[in-house]
Amino acid sequence: MDKRRIGSLQVSPIGLGCMSMSHGYGPADEPTSIKLLNEALDVGYDFLDTATMYGGGKNEELLAKALKTRRHEYVLASKCALFKKDGKPTIDGRPETIRQQCEASLQRLQTDVIDLYYLHRLDPNVPIEESVGTLADLVKAGKIREVGLSEVSSDTLRRANAVHSIAAVQSEYSLWSRLPEIQMLKTCEEFDTTFVAFSPLARQFLTGKAQDATHYGDGDIRTNNARPRFEPEAFAKNIQLLEPLKDIAVQLKCTTGQLGLAWLMAQANSQGNKTLVSIPGTKHIEFMRENIGATQVQLNDSLRDEIGALLHEDMVIGARYAQGQMKVMDSERDRD
Repeated sequence: MDKRRIGSLQVSPIGLGCMSMSHGYGPADEPTSIKLLNEALDVGYDFLDTATMYGGGKNEELLAKALKTRRHEYVLASKCALFKKDGKPTIDGRPETIRQQCEASLQRLQTDVIDLYYLHRLDPNVPIEESVGTLADLVKAGKIREVGLSEVSSDTLRRANAVHSIAAVQSEYSLWSRLPEIQMLKTCEEFDTTFVAFSPLARQFLTGKAQDATHYGDGDIRTNNARPRFEPEAFAKNIQLLEPLKDIAVQLKCTTGQLGLAWLMAQANSQGNKTLVSIPGTKHIEFMRENIGATQVQLNDSLRDEIGALLHEDMVIGARYAQGQMKVMDSERDRD
């Protein structure tokens, strides 16, 4: 499998988002998750993404429990500054908080170093220079190898890079969420920063297996923060956008989900960013195996462009997040 670069690190073009095994999509079965994580390494995943926020640290503990003896087989990414306090999501990018959370993550992960450590969200009360300066100190101390940012604007990336090189920017990117195309992909190219796409399958939408919000429980983000596009009336119209992609998937002998991931891999050269990695998340072993299979789907430039025109954010009904969630985002359109 071809490798893609994140700073000094080398990873496969499709990594594994681990959030849903502890957070965001309802309860998960721990024995199944442990089996999934091990099988993921066996079938070719070598980039695993977790965070302090996911399950209040439980996701990091899960990775350590499942893969402690296999730590050398994968690149490990985690995140700081976003967590729950008194049951409410809190953003705190102060230096002392970042240092404390890094130490706690290292203990939960049972590792000496985190390969890629992101500022999970920009703290509007703390200059990005202070937060990144602290992350740079953690690099010098050997606690982390590379610095990343999540859900930030191009302006923030520029300011951060003046303090320390940023190896990766993570944000939502898929056929139905094109925000990074406004400016971020070009800015990443300018600074030799890898773009890491989360929710590349549009929260299961692109697989054709998703349902409207009424089918999910309270612990599922499609019933709250990510609800707008899954509202019954909006979803009934949005799901029709998949029909032309189904025909292409049949021709290529792949699933619509694999087609969406293959489109993202092909975007690395078309959007001014030569290094782009996606991290589809799942708590289901069969979906994990299906997702990595997308690396076998090849798209030429013409077909890539055709797919991108068949399903585009401008066609989708509903915002990607509820209004309250949008207010904490630091990105070109989301902050307007």
